[in-house]
Amino acid sequence: MRLNIDVTMDYQLTGHDTVLLTLEAAQTDGQAVIESTLDVEGADLRWIEVEGMPGRRVWAHVTSDRMKLRYRALVEVTRAGAALERLAGTPMRDLPGEVVSYLRPSRFCQSDLLTEFAAQQFRGLDGGARIAAIVDWARSEIAYVPGSSSATTSAVDSFVARRGVCRDYAHLVCSLARAGNIPARYTSVYGADVDPPDFRAVAEVWLEGAWHLVDATGMSSAADMVVIGSGRDASDVAFMETEDWARPLWQKVDVRRV
Repeated sequence: MRLNIDVTMDYQLTGHDTVLLTLEAAQTDGQAVIESTLDVEGADLRWIEVEGMPGRRVWAHVTSDRMKLRYRALVEVTRAGAALERLAGTPMRDLPGEVVSYLRPSRFCQSDLLTEFAAQQFRGLDGGARIAAIVDWARSEIAYVPGSSSATTSAVDSFVARRGVCRDYAHLVCSLARAGNIPARYTSVYGADVDPPDFRAVAEVWLEGAWHLVDATGMSSAADMVVIGSGRDASDVAFMETEDWARPLWQKVDVRRV
């Protein structure tokens, strides 16, 4: 499947600013970036890799008080979604070093505070069967309510409130997976035909020696998502970070099948 991605952003900045952007499609397993362009009006750009975290980031030094951006890409997605319940877990002693950090609690994924609940709710389940049960629980217990959370909402907040958006579902899945000793990371993606169209968040879980995408909202599948980047939680892969205050004037994310 091929997906066209078209992103337009216009932000008011506090004077000249340096902006960290995480919005380019990654060259990674299951997808190939056929073509892409990133134009930031009047800005000097510098691309960087973040050690241990998939996806490329861009430092944009903006020389005015407005950041006007256009990102376009054509990406071919070749991954097929696996049946989660059929995938085996990996014993902790066999986990590779690069996934161990995704067992730990983080700022928005306080897995240590959900350990007792996870042990009771998903007792007797392991590996992909446990992840499938976590997804089913999230879909039945959490209401998708736009505007119901903020940039400071954590997995525990969403667990208590029983509502959230894609960011909150991803944090909850990651937290509950880690609480059961399954490595899980937060992943930003573009998804086709999702509502509302925007930068999206899903979880990835480590099963049978590979990462598997999981969208607990049910809005997208592994076959129609384009990965941007991954990290411990939303703080690692925010699509835009600024040194000072910034105000959105216009933003549009359009993802379509070709």
